[in-house]
Amino acid sequence: MEHKIFAYGQAEIDYLTARDPVLGEAIRRIGPIEREVIPNLFTALVNSIAGQQISGKALATVWARLCDRLGEVTPETVLAAGEDGLRGCGLSGRKAGYMLSAARAVQDGTLAIHSLVDKSDDEVIKTLTALPGVGRWTAEMLLIFSLERPDVLAFDDFGIRKGMCRLYGLDELTRAQFEQYRARYSPYATVAGLYLWEIAAQKKDG
Repeated sequence: MEHKIFAYGQAEIDYLTARDPVLGEAIRRIGPIEREVIPNLFTALVNSIAGQQISGKALATVWARLCDRLGEVTPETVLAAGEDGLRGCGLSGRKAGYMLSAARAVQDGTLAIHSLVDKSDDEVIKTLTALPGVGRWTAEMLLIFSLERPDVLAFDDFGIRKGMCRLYGLDELTRAQFEQYRARYSPYATVAGLYLWEIAAQKKDG
């Protein structure tokens, strides 16, 4: 399977550095970040559901099992696996149920998943959050890691908030502060987010 990386370049780096020198210094220190994206929208949706409220490392383990079990992650293979098959990959019953609901919605046409490409970020979020178990964070992960939208920053993501606190030396982050930084990063908030995740993941002295 071809590996695709979230695309960004010097224009985004120059803009973010000019708008926020503190972030700019972190970008310079860390260097280019390669985050894999999943072009197939249904596969990406299942991946986002699997990643709810677990670490990236735990997701990698579950996702490897899921891909090994299903081969290709499609509505048909998800439905064929059923709840027991999905739980056998390390998923909770609740997440398995969400995946099965999503697979049925795509298969019966309730969710015209390919139409998401033509929708705005807010429309994508509204469409996806109508599905059981799909909240704003899950929809935002699909916007980033499948649709490659440039201006998405998830307040509900612990890593993003932790990265902001570390970067700016904050003990805690209010919603108002988050929105202030988000506006500063726009229209390239997604790229800023890639660096905030990296900052959050680094050892304290790193």
